[in-house]
Amino acid sequence: MPTAVIQVLDITKKFGSRTVLDAIRLDVFDGETLVILGGSGSGKSTLLRLMIGNILPEGGDIMVFGKSLRGMSDGELAEYRKTIGVLFQSGALFNSMSVADNIALPLREHTDLAEDTIDIIVKMKLELVGLREHADKMPSQLSGGMKKRAGLARAMAMDPKILFYDEPSAGLDPVTSAEIDQLIIDLNRKLGVTSVVVTHEMDSAFRIAHRMVLLDRGKFIVSGTPDEMRNSTDPLVRQFVFGLTEGPLTERRRGSGYANDLLGLDPVI
Repeated sequence: MPTAVIQVLDITKKFGSRTVLDAIRLDVFDGETLVILGGSGSGKSTLLRLMIGNILPEGGDIMVFGKSLRGMSDGELAEYRKTIGVLFQSGALFNSMSVADNIALPLREHTDLAEDTIDIIVKMKLELVGLREHADKMPSQLSGGMKKRAGLARAMAMDPKILFYDEPSAGLDPVTSAEIDQLIIDLNRKLGVTSVVVTHEMDSAFRIAHRMVLLDRGKFIVSGTPDEMRNSTDPLVRQFVFGLTEGPLTERRRGSGYANDLLGLDPVI
């Protein structure tokens, strides 16, 4: 039985009166690439932020390497974040720094390594993502796909045990998206890093996933391998996976109550 490095235990998250996640329970196993699927507003990005420790839940807990995120002090959370890497949707590079300085930043901030050693590590990380020859460029000189790769190199700077990806294919053309997917696959194979990927891009999901989880309106719907998801008989799963125009999701939208919306009444869910 594989080891669960992350255990999401009945997590509930609210923003005001709105429940964004409702008693979510799932495991992330050591060395796997878990893809979290769901439409806009399904709660998948909120779940990612909870796993990173950026926000805390109203109910439940998340265990990472056997330790409770809710029970961690600020100092313990800071130490935990040194063991993970995050690729943000935009890449989130600092525009005033070169690519090399962006990758070097966490090493300068969180280690006592000499500059010569940091320079070698930066070159190694950039080589992993195919950007070593672009080290001295500024982010404004990079394409969208190159920014994503530079962001990934920075996420790997501290040799994380877990990599989190927030919509890694967002805003990219199909070829560049496929290149980012291949990079995720290669890093998983070469480094054995555990990956958690949030996306709604099905082509990307099927390329990279060992296992998938589908969320809908803040609830856990199903988990399974790519083949299990493709072969599911659940109408909601089939509509989402295959992008069908007819099914529970479109029926829900049609029945959402236009008159109620105009009058400001709460929809019936």
